[in-house]
Amino acid sequence: MTALAPVLKNRGGLWIGWPGITGEVDQQALDDASLKAGYRLHPVELDEEEVEAFYRTISNGAIWPLFHGLPTLANYSQDAWDIYERVNERFADVIYGRTKQTDYVWVQDYHLMLVGRYLRALDPGRRMGFFLHIPFPPLDIFLQIPWRAQILNALLDFDLIGFQTMRDRRNFLEAVRRVVPDVRTHGAGSVVSVEHLDREVRIGAFPISIDYQEFCQQAQDWPVGEGSRWLKHAFGGRCIILGIDRLDYTKGIPQRLEALRVALTRYPELRGGVTFIQIAVPSRTDVPEYRVLKEQIDRLVGDINGQFTEMDWTPIHYMYRSVSRDQLLTFYRAADIGLLTPLADGMNLVAKEYAAANVDENGVLILSDFAGAAAQLHRWAITVNPHNVLEVADAIYGAYKMAQGEKRYRMRRLRASIRRNDIFRWVDSFLEAAVARHLDDFPYHEDYVPPLE
Repeated sequence: MTALAPVLKNRGGLWIGWPGITGEVDQQALDDASLKAGYRLHPVELDEEEVEAFYRTISNGAIWPLFHGLPTLANYSQDAWDIYERVNERFADVIYGRTKQTDYVWVQDYHLMLVGRYLRALDPGRRMGFFLHIPFPPLDIFLQIPWRAQILNALLDFDLIGFQTMRDRRNFLEAVRRVVPDVRTHGAGSVVSVEHLDREVRIGAFPISIDYQEFCQQAQDWPVGEGSRWLKHAFGGRCIILGIDRLDYTKGIPQRLEALRVALTRYPELRGGVTFIQIAVPSRTDVPEYRVLKEQIDRLVGDINGQFTEMDWTPIHYMYRSVSRDQLLTFYRAADIGLLTPLADGMNLVAKEYAAANVDENGVLILSDFAGAAAQLHRWAITVNPHNVLEVADAIYGAYKMAQGEKRYRMRRLRASIRRNDIFRWVDSFLEAAVARHLDDFPYHEDYVPPLE
């Protein structure tokens, strides 16, 4: 939702979603949030049993690990799946009741993959699309989920299905050909068509992005500039390496820390010359796997600092907390190297944010081959296999030693690519494929006030 916020603002849209709490929703708080957001918010309420089954067990306990290529972490519960179906049906009911037949419905992400099936049953002529923000796994991994046929058939009830990369789209089409009978695929380019049950479904790759201009402009604000200068001074003018992630096992933080250990061992020149700041934003703290991951990271940070710390230098500064937008921009501007090495990621918008905020154009981006952003940014980032700690260590040293001219060349091209392909371009490309419309057809009004409940 964060990425879509600048697109929806003051354009007359309606966002239907779970507000993240159980029990009755405070309507006044929701109205206030609608006025602040610049678009109308409508809740779908869930009780604690539904949150446990739909959100924790299936969405985040089964689909999330499987789609990120970690099937051994997936937890399959038929009872929870039945509730996942029920919640998707409730979303469809709410959408049907709160929208007109002429409205275009755009469903977001893996929590709601079945909504198309239920909404199509309620309104066969409804125009609707779906976008998957996480990766779609290769065939041999996807086939392990017990509800593979239900998922694919429900997705094919949408008119347009969007993925982050061509790789994700290819994986999906392979799964459809294997699982769904009597489908035919035709077309070429980023969007192809599938014929299924006398309907044509379009399948496309639409890499999501950020509001480049907003990040660029805010990064130039005086408090951010002053904060970044203070940060550089606080760390003695050393080369700052930055990692920012949600605390999640897909982000590759332990492997990244091991790579830093190897780099400090292999290249003594880095000792005292670099400071690694790792920000881990708390996530799913009630899930055992995430608590184990945090303990592992805590232990690694302690071990590496214990091994290399000197009287006037500590190699790793670890922050386990959320940061504000201004703080985030300050870290982006101060960082000489952005080290973003997820084991799997739908896109990784942090990579794009880092480049957009690098207004001095003196940073270097080290990016995992398995981040969706690598498909767009690989020519100007240093791309690495996050499982190969020696390769990542060499990349850290290479970025540290890189000549200023090469840094500027790479960063300028990174930023130009992100500027051309921003969040507004993403929405435009999806709408063009979906309904032959553009974002300009839904004009922005500075004084727009969303209708309240």
